Amino acid sequence: MSVLIETSLGDITVDLYCRERPRCCENFLKLCKVKYYNWCLFHSVQRGLVAQTGDPTGSGSGGEAVYAMLGGEKYFDRELRPKMKHLRRGCVSMVNSGSDRHGSQFFITLGDSIDSLDGVHTVFGQVAEGFDILDKLNEVYCDRDHRPFQDVRIYHTIVLDDPFPDPPGLVIPDRSPEPSAEQLARTDRIGAEDAIDDTEGLTQEEAAEYHRQREAQSNARLLAMIGDLPDEDVKPPDNVLFVCKLNPVTTDDDLNTIFSRFGEIHSCEVIRSKRTGESLQYAFIEFDKADDCEAAYFKMDNVLIDDRRIHVDFCQSVAKVWRDFRRDKATAAAGKRHSQQQQRRRSPSPAANNGSRNRRSPSPDQQQRSRNRRSPSPDQQRSRNRRSPSPDQQQRSRNRRSPSSDQQQRSRNRRSPSSDQQQRSRNRRSPSPKQQQRSRNRRSPSSDQQQRSRNRRSPSPDQQQRSRNRRSPSPDQQQRSRNRRSPSPDQQQRSRNRRSPSPKQQQRSRNR
Repeated sequence: MSVLIETSLGDITVDLYCRERPRCCENFLKLCKVKYYNWCLFHSVQRGLVAQTGDPTGSGSGGEAVYAMLGGEKYFDRELRPKMKHLRRGCVSMVNSGSDRHGSQFFITLGDSIDSLDGVHTVFGQVAEGFDILDKLNEVYCDRDHRPFQDVRIYHTIVLDDPFPDPPGLVIPDRSPEPSAEQLARTDRIGAEDAIDDTEGLTQEEAAEYHRQREAQSNARLLAMIGDLPDEDVKPPDNVLFVCKLNPVTTDDDLNTIFSRFGEIHSCEVIRSKRTGESLQYAFIEFDKADDCEAAYFKMDNVLIDDRRIHVDFCQSVAKVWRDFRRDKATAAAGKRHSQQQQRRRSPSPAANNGSRNRRSPSPDQQQRSRNRRSPSPDQQRSRNRRSPSPDQQQRSRNRRSPSSDQQQRSRNRRSPSSDQQQRSRNRRSPSPKQQQRSRNRRSPSSDQQQRSRNRRSPSPDQQQRSRNRRSPSPDQQQRSRNRRSPSPDQQQRSRNRRSPSPKQQQRSRNR
């Protein structure tokens, strides 16, 4: 079963799945019959996703099912079986209005395999003809809310075949009604039939100039977005000349002298390589007045300077303007930061003031707690009574601290030793005569010990003789040492033969 939808972009033919989705198809066919969708807007178009329509209010929150016209509910339940997915471009689905219920809104998919829509919205048809119209829908310009800047409307719907009987009480008009003024006034966008041609009525040259200006504005906007320009409306200075095709030997002073006859020059700079310092054969000359710059432009173009024909044009660079803008911006930001720091130092923030006041003046609860701490409660008074002892307890404590006369006498006896103890202490301090004699014997060695010590210090005659034998070698050792130092007659003869060449070697040397 098919339905033809006539839109402002063209006609779209939709095949319906009446067996799989009978409730959705019946609702859609009956709404098409009563011309409910006439003049409805495509209020949401998302590129590569969906194009949504079916809301007479054009807001995206209206619309109702055909059953509401017959006294029934505004929405009907979503059909879950069989499961159908948004696999191809051109799938037609009823929009889920919330709680798995549908009204009158539907959308057409503009891409393949949109899995995010599966299980949420109900597929009930497929576009059979009019895929070129879907391409146009996909290319319309929209705002951030996905609403087209130029209206795209449904003009008319034609039901080619309806297998469902009309319910009693459904009023079907004989012809499509004309749009009301209220329907046309619901939008503030460009009309669907309005032609968008900014070059209408212009000549070919004027249209080309218009397109060049639009392209220049677009490029300037792009450069401003990426940070290469301070503003999209910035313009190059009108008092700076660009001079190129210079001789490498031409200097700043030469150009200053030549161009100064047209007026006072603010700056003259020949651009040089940062690495080698050689001239790049172009320069910028800035005049104080724009009229002097214009006069130099007309007089100095194609003039011969240092055997070179130079070319003069107005400067199109905004690098200096951009540098000045950044410098001014950085200076303003630094001044703002400095003033904020000074302001913070001078006057604290309201939050800090409030916190300081809160710290100084306690709250009523804190004051009540302080009073409670100062005035003790009955329980606290009992605790103090427990801490302060009674007179009897105080007297007992004094008796414990001051000892009795017997205890004092015992303490004195412990401190002063008896005569026997004193005598024992003296005996321990002064040694007996035997101990004194033993100490003297230990300090002075005996005659035997002294003799042993002398024997250890002076070696015996045998030890002295052995030491002499070790120092002076034997005659045999002396003879061996002499033999090692003086070579034998055979060794001397071999050494002479090595030094003096043989007759054969002498003859070979002479031949060479």
